[in-house]
Amino acid sequence: MKRSYLILFVLTLLCLSCKNEKESDSLEDLIPGNGEMKAMIDEVKMIPIQTPKGEMKVWTQKVGENPKIKLLLLHGGPGMTHEQYANFKDYLPQEGIEFIWYDQLGSARSDQPDDSSLWTIERFVDEVEQVRKELGLNKVNFYLLGQSWGGMLGMEYGFKYQDNLKGLVICNMMSSLDEYEKYAKEVLGPQMPPEVFAEVMEIEKSGDFENPRYMELLGEYHYPQHVLRKPMDEWPEEITRMMSQVNPNVYVFMQGHSEFGITPGASLEGWDVRDQLSTITIPTLVVGGEHDTMDPKHMEWMAQEIPNARYLFCPEGSHLSQYDDPEHFFPGLIQFLKDVDERKF
Repeated sequence: MKRSYLILFVLTLLCLSCKNEKESDSLEDLIPGNGEMKAMIDEVKMIPIQTPKGEMKVWTQKVGENPKIKLLLLHGGPGMTHEQYANFKDYLPQEGIEFIWYDQLGSARSDQPDDSSLWTIERFVDEVEQVRKELGLNKVNFYLLGQSWGGMLGMEYGFKYQDNLKGLVICNMMSSLDEYEKYAKEVLGPQMPPEVFAEVMEIEKSGDFENPRYMELLGEYHYPQHVLRKPMDEWPEEITRMMSQVNPNVYVFMQGHSEFGITPGASLEGWDVRDQLSTITIPTLVVGGEHDTMDPKHMEWMAQEIPNARYLFCPEGSHLSQYDDPEHFFPGLIQFLKDVDERKF
């Protein structure tokens, strides 16, 4: 598959990040310089995982300590990084909530094998299960949060391994990619000026994803409206760095090129689990944003389909609601975790 469009986007973000402060080598460097906060960041743990292609390693880092609430974070993409959750450090430790940053195989600080046979939902689910065991997470303390692709992965993990979970959080992810594509093309696209949306659709129709106009138009009319609601040159440093580190070998193979659906032939094409939602019986929080790339009404419906679920709506939020609507995202997440822990859910 062609990857030039994604490489162009990466270069654009790298240029934007140069306007910000000097990049840090690790998220620990982004934490204000007080000893108490830095002491909450544990050493990195590289976890060995078994794959059909042999043993590989994935990166994790724990923040805080709580024997009853341990929140493992599944990033989006596929092929992005844990840094989409960098600002969790500003909200959760103060509430006594432990969380774990984690780069999935093929991402950032984890091993990055060049083998597309590894990029399947089933193998990623197995990877999460191996990470769970290595970290000592169990029904007493294990909460799983996934956003976007991470939300897909979280649902799939829940279908197979919910007996290991204390709670599940599905952020900014619909349960049907066909419904996502319909929403993107029928609701989000028409919010652009008509001539802009027509040009974007023409590029997609012709498969001309190497055309720099594609990312130029999305960077002006889509990303700042529906991914993170700020001009891209004002995005937080960790988000521009995350986007610049995306692994196109994973992202394009599974998701494809399009920002208005799944490119035909991508491995996630046709994914739909609407009829399985009712099988998730553990406490679940579904999060949606008013300006999300995903339909907030669909995500509200998901919370109704899951027997023991709550819906958290972020009225100012987009796809990264933790950054553009933290006033609703974090209190809702924290309340859910504490309610489940205290058996008030």
